Amino acid sequence: MSVSRRQALILGGLGLVGTGLVTVPISGVTAKSASKLSDRDMPRPYRTPLTLPPELPYTTIVGADGLPARRYTLTQKLSTAQILPRLTTPILGYNGIFPGPTLRIERGIHTVVHMRNQLPARHPSLGHAMPTSTHLHGSASLPQFDGYANDLTLPGFFKDYQYPNYQPARTLWYHDHAVHFSAQNVYSGLAGQYLISDPEERALLPQGKFDVPLTISDAMFAANGSLGFDDRDHSGLWGDVILVNGKPWPVMKVQRRVYRFRIVNASISRSYRFTLSTGDPVTVVATDAGLIPVAQTTGSWRHASAERYEILIDFRNYAPGRRIELRNLSNDNNRDFDNTGKIMAFDVVADPVDTTDPTWNRIPSTLVRSHAMDLTAAAATRTRSFRTKHDDVTNIWTINDMTWEEVIASGFRKVMANPALNAVEIWEFRNTSGGWHHPMHMHLVDFQILSRNGKPPFPYEKGPKDVVYVGEGETVRVLVHFGPNKGRYMLHCHNLTHEDHAMMLQFRVGLGEDDADPNDPIGAAPAVWDTEQD
Repeated sequence: MSVSRRQALILGGLGLVGTGLVTVPISGVTAKSASKLSDRDMPRPYRTPLTLPPELPYTTIVGADGLPARRYTLTQKLSTAQILPRLTTPILGYNGIFPGPTLRIERGIHTVVHMRNQLPARHPSLGHAMPTSTHLHGSASLPQFDGYANDLTLPGFFKDYQYPNYQPARTLWYHDHAVHFSAQNVYSGLAGQYLISDPEERALLPQGKFDVPLTISDAMFAANGSLGFDDRDHSGLWGDVILVNGKPWPVMKVQRRVYRFRIVNASISRSYRFTLSTGDPVTVVATDAGLIPVAQTTGSWRHASAERYEILIDFRNYAPGRRIELRNLSNDNNRDFDNTGKIMAFDVVADPVDTTDPTWNRIPSTLVRSHAMDLTAAAATRTRSFRTKHDDVTNIWTINDMTWEEVIASGFRKVMANPALNAVEIWEFRNTSGGWHHPMHMHLVDFQILSRNGKPPFPYEKGPKDVVYVGEGETVRVLVHFGPNKGRYMLHCHNLTHEDHAMMLQFRVGLGEDDADPNDPIGAAPAVWDTEQD
């Protein structure tokens, strides 16, 4: 079969890979490697220290509501990263780094993120145009600041994104969402963490250097160190190198105390099943949309693209000098390689522990209630069903046989659903696409998982969510309160190669088809020419 240039180029200019591949998943596929690196250039596990992205500074301004607000500046630009031991890797980065800088916000503090697109007109290797659209994933933003796929900021332009940050403490992340090329742009580096704190969360969980953001992804490399891109005819991309905060299989030194880890799966397609090498359980304290009501201990957990889990690991009982690995047991229909079963390592050190910090030995059992988790199915006024499917003829991904191309063709009027503002509904996702899982993401809302194939959700999922792992052959029901904003928002698969190939629709909250929309996602706050070109 022919393989498109867009699908199978190696970014280093080394030509086509994957010729002969077809869009048929194979359960439990394993291979030695996907990269074209020489043996001396291939990174090895546990040779590199963990690094943390810098926290982004801000200036204080007067917000639109007359109250103090924070103004941040992020510049999307072409850069290089030292991922491999000898070679440098071209990336797209927020402020030129991957992951991008971390933003830490106090709940209720309004922010304006001045997002500058200083990327080249076209991707230097793949050749696609480089407009961007930034989505703050997990924020109940107004539609015009939500990263709508076709709300594009062209190179040389900027957009000021406004975020209210009134939601309870949670781990969010920001990433590119440009129509048709989200996978390439996020894979190339356009992702970072955005953390909201509040007094309840700070009183319960570790803070400061014991509150550790981990952005996990996978990659493959060309012989010259550039990123390789092969989405296997739009099935997905599975690299052979696991990156944590942009470093391959890093090592972190830890004290003998409790640590909090905020884990974001920023992989394009790969799902993980994390576990500790010791067999000891971890304690899950938060899901995508914040703290869970009751902490859950688990020996392993399934973690799809874009999901966030906050976990506590208790290192108190390990002797100094002990190494504990975070490993990956994998899931059906991933493509696994020699070292994709490894993630990172923790080396226990004998540094003195500050026992005046009340979180040094605290594993809370009861956490914080949330609106999403307090909802009951009896409050739902409607149930809607959505079927995910792969069209083998056109090689596109659909939801109820509809695609984003139909939304575009309708002038962005076509919707999959039109819930009333503050309506409570049950949405059911049925995966009939064969051997693929689909992490389904709803913009705007937090939801509660009600059931999976008629059974209760996994214990570690019993917290507020905005992404749900819909496994092969699974039917998952979620309970959703639609608000607080009116307008059009997207729902899509967060396997980004699926999203880019049409597996995305939109719903309209609280507006009729012909109602005026003051928060039009494309027209209400367009990008502006940047007079301060780099």
